[in-house]
Amino acid sequence: MADLKVVALAGGVGGAKLADGLAQVLQHDQLTIIVNTADDFTHFGLRISPDLDTVCYTLAGVANPETGWGRLNETWHVFESLQEMGMPDWFQLGDSDLATHLVRSMRLHEGHTLSQITQDFCGMWGIDIKVLPMSDDVIQTWVYTNEGDLEFQEYFVHQGCRPIIKGFKFEGAEKSKPAPGVLEAIDQSNAIIICPSNPWVSIDPILSIPNIKAALENHLVFAVSPIIGSRTIKGPAAKMFMEMGVPPSAKAVAQHYGRLIHCLIIDNSDNALVKEINELSIRTFVTDILMRDRSDRGRLAREIIEYINAYVRG
Repeated sequence: MADLKVVALAGGVGGAKLADGLAQVLQHDQLTIIVNTADDFTHFGLRISPDLDTVCYTLAGVANPETGWGRLNETWHVFESLQEMGMPDWFQLGDSDLATHLVRSMRLHEGHTLSQITQDFCGMWGIDIKVLPMSDDVIQTWVYTNEGDLEFQEYFVHQGCRPIIKGFKFEGAEKSKPAPGVLEAIDQSNAIIICPSNPWVSIDPILSIPNIKAALENHLVFAVSPIIGSRTIKGPAAKMFMEMGVPPSAKAVAQHYGRLIHCLIIDNSDNALVKEINELSIRTFVTDILMRDRSDRGRLAREIIEYINAYVRG
């Protein structure tokens, strides 16, 4: 394990959980987390980075364990005052979380980059592994639905994922650049791990950044299925697969990533899909992928790293 260098692609609660597990198993100089920023948005004039914050709060041990997002022991004084003033309350902002967005917004206005700000946040919160936004450029996920084109947070939070999906667009991605350190981390890695994040709106945005997908193609890529059986533990990935005309399953995840990945890590309950996935020229590693608590995260990460080491040794 000592000479292994891993890059993990992450977004959402599932990605944050496995990132935390990997941080338990690997040394700080062995792991880089690249995080989706296409669901970032501006609310009350503040720039909010939900996936970055979820990953960082989780790594720092301050995430709300019940929701997976937001801060532990949060208070809601500002939010309650905004409600009393008749302001939109569909996106919940706790007081400690609000401080993060205030500082981020102030520093962006002063000309600092998102990657610089994230690095400083990690230092403040005691996170010693490298966490990188996928890009310092503004990229916006648009969800095409039966109710019109919606910004991601409008679809995900305000509309509660109710509209029927027709497609996605990552506006600004084609003109963006990877954040400083992203391509270097990939180049220096022995293995890439795609966390059990939503393939459509957490991982695809990262892969849409010019040069990132091409860089990954020169490396061993292992993906963890976000789907167990036909369901996701959290989030709308299974619903998205279904509405895009693909029955949700671990095999559907394998087909989605295709030749990019060398191995898909699936749950014991999906063992019957091994042959079908292998027929796609994708190996499988079958284990308990459900992360119920922090010890489960470390256990799964340890199993994945041991498998990768065995895979690399042949």
